[in-house]
Amino acid sequence: MQGNNVLFIMADEHNYNCINAVGNNSIITPNINNLIKDGTLFSNAYTPSPLCVPARASLATGTYVHKNKYWDGAHAYDGKVLGWQHILRENNINVTSVGKLHYKDRTVDTGFTESIEPMHLKDGLGDLFGLLREDMPPKDACKRLSEELGRGECEYLEYDRLITKKATEWIQNQDSGSDNSSEPWALFVSFVSPHYPLVSPPYYYDLYNDINLPYDNYPSQPPSKLHSWVRGIRESWPYDDYMDNEKRKIAVQAYYGMCSFMDSNVGQIVNELKQSNFYDNTTIIYASDHGESLGNRGLWGKMTMYEDSSSIPLIISGKDFKENSICETPVSLLDIYPTILDITSLDKSEASPDIDGKSLIKIGNSKYDKERCILSEYHGAGAYGGAFMLRMGDYKYIYYVGHERELFNVREDPNEEVNLCDQVKYNELVDELDKELNSIIDPKYVDSMARQSQSKMLDEVGGKDFVLKRGNYAGTPVGS
Repeated sequence: MQGNNVLFIMADEHNYNCINAVGNNSIITPNINNLIKDGTLFSNAYTPSPLCVPARASLATGTYVHKNKYWDGAHAYDGKVLGWQHILRENNINVTSVGKLHYKDRTVDTGFTESIEPMHLKDGLGDLFGLLREDMPPKDACKRLSEELGRGECEYLEYDRLITKKATEWIQNQDSGSDNSSEPWALFVSFVSPHYPLVSPPYYYDLYNDINLPYDNYPSQPPSKLHSWVRGIRESWPYDDYMDNEKRKIAVQAYYGMCSFMDSNVGQIVNELKQSNFYDNTTIIYASDHGESLGNRGLWGKMTMYEDSSSIPLIISGKDFKENSICETPVSLLDIYPTILDITSLDKSEASPDIDGKSLIKIGNSKYDKERCILSEYHGAGAYGGAFMLRMGDYKYIYYVGHERELFNVREDPNEEVNLCDQVKYNELVDELDKELNSIIDPKYVDSMARQSQSKMLDEVGGKDFVLKRGNYAGTPVGS
């Protein structure tokens, strides 16, 4: 049986709640709304790590961070652990990428048949500050980013426009003279938006001039009131220190504008697909690598296990997925690897036996599975000990090495304000979730393993002095 084609569109840093169809009436995302109408929304989807580089490595390999060992912003995917794209290519399926990959550099075998306008780590090194962990100074890039926000243009926006142009051209070229009888193909289209800097094209920024944005709904906590581990992230990424109320409102408006801009690009690509011979036999996947805190708790960016940062939009439409459906079972970016193999009708035995994901076709067409566990972990800059999040049913359990644990009922307490670990009646549940976590990994051992790997790389690049002299940057250069 011939499998479907795959159109996989990925955003960068898209907050799950910044989609109109999931309940945010303030934001304008008609094209993503249509994807949800035509397919299945996975409402409890999570990143394997709330940081670009490890999240994308885990997406490629279908494995948890502690298994693939792409720990942080410097340990980038290098193709040594084969991914789903390698399997497709080895089975003579054209698997092409257009846009941001955020892998090590252009010399590695990423598995794609062709990579068009790829974006990789700066100098093949990425953000080395993650190697310092808690020894890193506050990132001065936060100050620069607080000054580069609002209504305007930037290099990333031009890059995303180029990616849309290249993706639509690719579909046109595939469609030219096609009788729709060839082997399935896979196209991975990856945008930078709505990643920092928070600069929105004027048209999209102005969409929100007269709209009451949910800025005031986000409680801003002083660092002293934050969880001790989260405080380390806040101090290492002191973005909020440079923000006043007016800047915060501008930042949120710009982010909303960027989401609408990105939505427009999604619409252009999907519309091109609809005009081709491929639409009826193509499965469309939309996802983000991680979320965005957007000022909640005084936090900006990602890095934490709270919903704003760790949860992601994940939507799939195609013949194997119900229309206008919501799947509440916790899922992960790791699940996309076996899903793509299913969509393209490849033998699952082709997959690595080490993958941790499961096909979303079966999950999406089954009842809510309260017993399924999803793991996310963070070992990057500002992490005063590894952070490990387990989502099962309505509950999220967060284990911080060396810090107080947290437990939230995310259904009843979506903003995660009440730590249930403090309540005796939840002791049994905490013990159960802790046991479940330890059946997957040993958090302290994994934390030690990550630190050893980071220390080794730190020595290899020239030590702490080299890292500090190199400094940090606000984003990855387009030409990388």
